Amino acid sequence: MFVNGNRRRVVVTGLGAVTPLGNDWPSTWAAMMRGECGVGTIDRFDTTDFPCRVAAFVKNFDPLDYLNKRDARRMSPFLHFAIAAAGQAIAHAGLNFEQVDPHRVGVEVGTAIGGADVVEEQRLVLETQGARKVNPTTIPALLVNMPGCFISIQHNLRGPVNASVSACATGISGIGEGMRRIVWGDADVMLVGGTEAAITPLVVSAFGRLTALSTRNDTPQRSITPFDASRDGTVIGEGAGVMVIEALEHALARGANILAEVKGYSLTSDAFHISSPREDGDGAVRAMTRALADAGLLPGDVDYIAAHGTGTQMNDAIETQAIKSAFGEAAYDVAISSVKSMTGHMLGAAGAISAIAGVQAIQSGMIPPTINLDNPDPACDLDYVPNSPRQAEVRVVMANGFGFGGQNASLVLQKWAEN
Repeated sequence: MFVNGNRRRVVVTGLGAVTPLGNDWPSTWAAMMRGECGVGTIDRFDTTDFPCRVAAFVKNFDPLDYLNKRDARRMSPFLHFAIAAAGQAIAHAGLNFEQVDPHRVGVEVGTAIGGADVVEEQRLVLETQGARKVNPTTIPALLVNMPGCFISIQHNLRGPVNASVSACATGISGIGEGMRRIVWGDADVMLVGGTEAAITPLVVSAFGRLTALSTRNDTPQRSITPFDASRDGTVIGEGAGVMVIEALEHALARGANILAEVKGYSLTSDAFHISSPREDGDGAVRAMTRALADAGLLPGDVDYIAAHGTGTQMNDAIETQAIKSAFGEAAYDVAISSVKSMTGHMLGAAGAISAIAGVQAIQSGMIPPTINLDNPDPACDLDYVPNSPRQAEVRVVMANGFGFGGQNASLVLQKWAEN
């Protein structure tokens, strides 16, 4: 929707999160500012023969804080986390749905993998007990569209509900596609982001077979080391990140506290390989360049990049090269960090948490660190804010998310100002 020839402006008014660092966003951010790591030894299942035996779990989370017992029992944890993060974001935004047209409120919350735990559990039930013992709620408990559906049912939201699924770019694409729903006039308010709970025997072993995971099993909290010369792989994390975004005029009319503006977004494809990015980072370069163009900004305007930064040899070097190609000389002046060094790789939720951290950086003037960065790789020679948070004026943030299959998503956030 364009008003008087201008594109409808979209702003962030609420944040919610469940992560390995905390069961809400304030506690997660506080842990990031302390440089804490949420990775630990896997104790939910036997990993004796696994090359990777560490993961970043959500801890002490009780779904009954957000759901009744009946509903909680029929859902997978990736749904629990999404519903919790959405509820937090709604409360943070001060939204009262009795005063908002439910037909103008939608949800764009995706997941990379969905209910993998349900698939594995119910397959064993089928094999050992037979078809009549398979849980009748299996299908709605595992489908990737269900985070948005359950959130909409819980809050009676009748606008566009969708799951943007782009592997590990999902958290970014969910925010970007939700922003477009508002720009196009399909909604006034959107709950956007991503969720994941895929620390299961099959998923961990399968990622291990790809040699994508760290094998530093004896030092879990130093197992994921983005941009460090010693990095040997990523670590799977879990949780959810959800934002409330809304049309500027809607936010102003209800007196909302505006946290940032969603200025630009792009989604591109490498068209190259099922799991490896192009060596020249072409898809990532185009995503960043087009997101900046969509925002009407230049590389030198960006103060902070919330990097994809998975801790794998290939990803970190290629993302570094892509930033150099997209930003030119400005690449050496921008602060960059990977919060995955603290949360692990939350897969479909990862980009949402990076973007939320970017909003908080704008609000607080603090940039989260890349911890465990003690010996920078010469191929990763940019400013990665090593080990300690940094005070800085942050007006413009770019958040990156890159996924298997060659999907690349970039989002630009800006400090809100009336003009």
